[in-house]
Amino acid sequence: MLWWPSSGSVHQEACRLKQQERQALLDAASLLFSSPLTPSEEELHRLPISKLVEKCHLDDIAPADILTTYAKKTLQAQAETNCVSDILFDEALRSIPAGWSPSDSDSNTGEGIRPRTLLGVPVSLKDTVDIEGHDSTIGYSCNVGKPAQRSSPIVRLLQDAGAIIHVKTTVPTGLFSVSTSSSLFGNTTNPYNPAHSVGASTGGGAALIACGGSKIEIGSDAGGSARLPAHFCGLWGLKGCIGRFPVWKNQSSMDGCESLPALGAALAGSLEDLAEFWKRVVEMGPWKYDFTCVPIPWRSVNLQEEGRKLKWGIIWEDGITPPTPACKRALSAVAEALRQEGHEVVDFVPPHIPSLLDIGYQLLFGDGGSQIREKLRPTESVNPACNGVLELLNLPRWFKKIIAWFTRKSDPIYANLVDILHSKSIKEERDLVVQRDNYKAAWHDKWINEGLDFVLTVPAPIPAMKHEQVLQASLMSCSYMFLFNVLDFAAGVLPVTKVDRETDLLPPNFESTETFKKMNGVCKGVYTCYDANEMHGLPVGVQVVGRRFEEEKVLEGMKVVESALKKAGVVFKGRA
Repeated sequence: MLWWPSSGSVHQEACRLKQQERQALLDAASLLFSSPLTPSEEELHRLPISKLVEKCHLDDIAPADILTTYAKKTLQAQAETNCVSDILFDEALRSIPAGWSPSDSDSNTGEGIRPRTLLGVPVSLKDTVDIEGHDSTIGYSCNVGKPAQRSSPIVRLLQDAGAIIHVKTTVPTGLFSVSTSSSLFGNTTNPYNPAHSVGASTGGGAALIACGGSKIEIGSDAGGSARLPAHFCGLWGLKGCIGRFPVWKNQSSMDGCESLPALGAALAGSLEDLAEFWKRVVEMGPWKYDFTCVPIPWRSVNLQEEGRKLKWGIIWEDGITPPTPACKRALSAVAEALRQEGHEVVDFVPPHIPSLLDIGYQLLFGDGGSQIREKLRPTESVNPACNGVLELLNLPRWFKKIIAWFTRKSDPIYANLVDILHSKSIKEERDLVVQRDNYKAAWHDKWINEGLDFVLTVPAPIPAMKHEQVLQASLMSCSYMFLFNVLDFAAGVLPVTKVDRETDLLPPNFESTETFKKMNGVCKGVYTCYDANEMHGLPVGVQVVGRRFEEEKVLEGMKVVESALKKAGVVFKGRA
């Protein structure tokens, strides 16, 4: 009698094989890279991208030395946080030709010679980015053993630029989450406190960067997927606008969602490195690699040299969840530092944020969650936060209308979500796109009429929560970031401070207060996760936002913020 394995056992076997494959690579790498960094390697590790590239071109540093340094740090990061999905050390070394002359680099684009502007820069890839010969799992077991046949445009650009692509990083199953966990790779933990989430879905890359295992992480951002990990892990990150950064052939759990596509993003351990990386990628002409990129060259901006005083609009609340004390303190610190430098800082009340978010949620989950579900094998599950949305989407419409009717008076935010989250027809989706664009126009007019240079707000209303609290926080806690995906604005995150157990406490017995009782369900979920004592020492960031295709300006705005904070005596110290 023949025995055929069940779908559930196929899932478990795929997980076992992937974990076994990863462990074999880690074990082999440990034989070469398990020792501590030498003094010279410590010095190499401290070099910013600009100096690293310069020394490589001068033959002052060999590629093997760079790889050795970052391989050691990667293994340390993996042991501490479980952030690695695949090891590419051998291939990384082989991919760098002998000799460091820029003239060695023949571009794959057919456009002739490309300068190696990222020569020797260690870059890690989120496990959604295709690199030839390796899986892009997106955390699904069905993608195990299906290596990419060709590298994605961003990988080919990086290789032409001389970058050292040495590792891929963990993601949550199906991507949409506020934590990074999957049956394939287990749970990735926060480098500042292992009991807390690293964020998602670029969470593995954030943990790696925070531990010093890479210079740059190539991630994606469909609703805060790179900015949330930056906020949780004390990093610098920038989400570009549609068409500015290569994303073609980067895998997604929602392919074809043109109304809200996953956007290109990068994470770095310093603002200097983040800005240098973005500049050097754009100078490579990404539109020559990726047909989805617009041919906009790098446009240098230097707001500090100009000396012009800027106008900053602050969004203190999104109308759903006001920031918890630590996050509000970080935003207040930035506002005060900018005022001390003579900048104009004003409260900004944009067109109704919850209504725009409602449109965004409906567009994002217009398929009723079917694309996320269809890749799941029996016994495989997504994270609790994503599963909560899928379960809501799966309820019968008539039942959801009853729930909405009974809860509308006590919790109109929740009632509205229950009522609107369901599969959309093509006509319904097109109507939503029209509504979205009307809001975009209203935001544009409001921004222009108030003469703003930037908008400031929190990346999320809460610092990194505990792993078991991700369902309480829910995906809706990402609204401050998701907002700017719907608008397609350039948005960056930079760390400001850390949670302080004395300064950032909630009032005693807060959950018994009238303030808490009047909160909507989403807001209550966030605030029940907040504990300044348990979160003590976790990073807290702010978000700097510009308009469409203002990536260069946003990076410069982040520099202005960082400079103002430094003069005010507020300097964030990471751990890498």
